[in-house]
Amino acid sequence: MVFSDLLFIFAFLPLNIIFYFLSKNLKVKNIVLIVFSLLFYAWGEPLWISILIFSTLVDYVHALAIEKSDDPKKRKLLLINSIVINLILLGVFKYAGFFVSNINYIFKLSLSVPKISLPIGISFYTFQTISYTADVYCGRVKAQKSFAKFLMYVSLYPQLIAGPIVRYVDIEKEIENRDISIVNISEGINRFIIGLAKKVVIANTAASLVATFLDSDLATIGVLDAWFGIFMYTIQIYFDFSGYSDMAIGLGRIFGFHYCENFNYPYISKSATEFWRRWHISLGSFFRDYVYIPLGGNRKRQLLNIFIVWFLTGFWHGASWNFIIWGLYFGAIIYFEKKVIFSFAEKIPNIIKWVFTIIIIMVGWGIFYYTDLNKLGLFLKALVGLNNNLLCSDTLSIIVMNNIIFIVIAVIASTPLVSKLFNKINTNQNLDYLRIVVNVCLIFCVIAMLVGEGYNPFLYYRF
Repeated sequence: MVFSDLLFIFAFLPLNIIFYFLSKNLKVKNIVLIVFSLLFYAWGEPLWISILIFSTLVDYVHALAIEKSDDPKKRKLLLINSIVINLILLGVFKYAGFFVSNINYIFKLSLSVPKISLPIGISFYTFQTISYTADVYCGRVKAQKSFAKFLMYVSLYPQLIAGPIVRYVDIEKEIENRDISIVNISEGINRFIIGLAKKVVIANTAASLVATFLDSDLATIGVLDAWFGIFMYTIQIYFDFSGYSDMAIGLGRIFGFHYCENFNYPYISKSATEFWRRWHISLGSFFRDYVYIPLGGNRKRQLLNIFIVWFLTGFWHGASWNFIIWGLYFGAIIYFEKKVIFSFAEKIPNIIKWVFTIIIIMVGWGIFYYTDLNKLGLFLKALVGLNNNLLCSDTLSIIVMNNIIFIVIAVIASTPLVSKLFNKINTNQNLDYLRIVVNVCLIFCVIAMLVGEGYNPFLYYRF
């Protein structure tokens, strides 16, 4: 089940809201959220609920033991044990096939490659539970005494499948006592509809154009065709992932939770460093706070620390070499920016910095897109004409002109222009009326596009 599914929009979510708000006290409301969250998670594969609950139990028990103990060595051992168990689970289900395949290749063996289906959301809830145990160890939060409340935190379906990575410290107080009001419901519904429109209207439309170009014959694709294809993928992945985050934040708000923002208009960035402060903020802050800073940050071994963080960032996204290359690609660029470019960056016009950054990002998304390294090589060659390919195909201009309105809307929607316009309207106290009109129009567009649509899954579900 996905948020952009008619079954979710018109059956699952309304039933969840009805049962939730009919519940008389917070304890019953929490139970309702747990039941609906586990049902949501079980919709695809009921068996993997056991992995989710086991991971939750591991960190629940370890956190209580860490808080209870006064022995520094025992506390550290408990933390390490919790992290190791979580990473073993992640390693077995997500990376076992990758490791065995590479061992076979390196040592010329023929070991059986395990084919284990990936439990949806395991990359996200594993990081959530690790951050919780680490925060208890560091004294940032108190260990949750109620297993039911901790299970609700981990399993909450709005953010369970594809983030944002919600830290316990950010919603600790709302687990115990949260504001359930008309204002929160209204804001939550509005945010959900915006995210839904991002996903269905923009991301899904861009996806069809991406397939037309990036899944074509890369040995003969035109240079501009390749650039247009990766430009469309740049649009698709942003609106797909930020759309999910908007829906997750909106759903959380409906139930009284305030999740942190996960995107902040990343495509207006003027450096790769700035881009990664604006893109997937919850993941970046996780690696910063729990890996980069503990390793020494900028104080010592900065190059090694950046290498480790970006290797892990790439590997976290998938068990494939292209993701590792993608992570190291951005790590190298960010290190180069810190050591070289930032020393004279003020002298470079902002428009040049922006264009340079967008090109870097688009090439990075090309690396991200192709898990087949042979196809990746052909694509990178196509970008600069090394395949002896034409400048462009005969159909490129036709496709661009047929979709020019969509392209313009998508580009504008990826900037703060619309938000600024709404803020100006808000000063005239007309925002509420405009929101209603816009939301109704968006819902009609979404329903019209969802009926009979073939492509709909979120890109980040597979990570």
